Amino acid sequence: MANEVCFRTLEKSEAPWKIDEYRKLGGYEMLEKIIREQTPPDEIIEQVKISNLRGRGGAGFPTGLKWSFINRTTPEEKYVVCNSDEGEPGTFKDRDILRYNPHQLIEGMIICGYVIGGVAGYNYIRGEFVEPTRRFEAALEEARAAGYLGRNILGSGWDFDLHTHLGAGAYICGEETALLESIEGKKGQPRFKPPFPAQFGLFGKPTVINNTESFASVPMILSEGGEWFRDIGVENSGGPKLFSVSGNVNRPGNFEVPLGTPFSELLDMAGGMRDGRKLKAVIPGGSSAPVIPGDIMMDLNMDYDSIQNAGSMLGSGAVIVMDDTNCMVKVLDRISYFYYEESCGQCTPCREGTGWMHRVIHRIETGKGKPEDLDLLVDVAAKIAGRTICALGDAAALPVASFIQHYRDEFQYHIDHKKCMV
Repeated sequence: MANEVCFRTLEKSEAPWKIDEYRKLGGYEMLEKIIREQTPPDEIIEQVKISNLRGRGGAGFPTGLKWSFINRTTPEEKYVVCNSDEGEPGTFKDRDILRYNPHQLIEGMIICGYVIGGVAGYNYIRGEFVEPTRRFEAALEEARAAGYLGRNILGSGWDFDLHTHLGAGAYICGEETALLESIEGKKGQPRFKPPFPAQFGLFGKPTVINNTESFASVPMILSEGGEWFRDIGVENSGGPKLFSVSGNVNRPGNFEVPLGTPFSELLDMAGGMRDGRKLKAVIPGGSSAPVIPGDIMMDLNMDYDSIQNAGSMLGSGAVIVMDDTNCMVKVLDRISYFYYEESCGQCTPCREGTGWMHRVIHRIETGKGKPEDLDLLVDVAAKIAGRTICALGDAAALPVASFIQHYRDEFQYHIDHKKCMV
């Protein structure tokens, strides 16, 4: 197995989602060892901290630190929740983990349950993911039959089970507290924080919430050691990462590479630019991340700090590649419409501001723009960012500000000539 590979069933296998295939590659050995030896939870948390695994869902918060926030001595019930909603436009990695590698995710969630003394776990899956959900459910049944889930796991006296909860396709439910509200049967709207889920989470009990890729990384971290995982990546960005590359490339798909890999190498893996066109722009972390011009992006590495220093975010690892045939006004028109539609409406700046931004951008795109529109958009975006309960307001505002910053000439051309520059 190559050192940079973290997902066991990326090895050749006829049915990698089956428990027998997963076991052939060492699957569940770490869970069995932990339960057999009654490994102290602090030792497991320490290895996850050493690994420098940062949350793979977008926020990039250190996973080991998040686990350490749970008070394991409290008599309250404690829960593990996996965020498999994957609603960020451009992201499609987590559904492939559910489809092809569900047992590594299950093992990671069970280990987390052991660490915090949990009683149950829930995997919140986007309702449109029919095949991935069926695969995950089948894997749960296999894990139960093998004694890894249910009552008295592997004779340890510990009871823990996992359940699937299907969402209804609301982008806002990718926010961790809105997700908890949805599982509880309420309207999916973010909660005020604090208190944070580690203190007041699912059903008001201490809860760990992580992304699909984050949980699925844990078994290999513990099997090979935190240093092994950390040393694959770069400083402040440990391990390999799945990147979902889409757009104007010859071979779109998911690519697992070490964090810190040059973007130019990732682009080559995706077959390079389609039809040999010129790279114009890249959104490196899903549609909510600020856009980066192509000439700048070609000199960057794919890790949290490099992308942040360039003015954007690594986010969920959704790399949207655009060539010189793309009208940036049209692209932003579509992005702004998405966030306008997906705002939950709880916060006034987001509820009203996303509509304002989309309407102004759309009138520019349709040839009805006004000279003052660009300054108006920058002003509205600034009044949204940082003024909402959750990050959806920022997700709507940041692309607008960055598109105008880097491609203002295209927007101005639309206003002046009532048509696209390209």
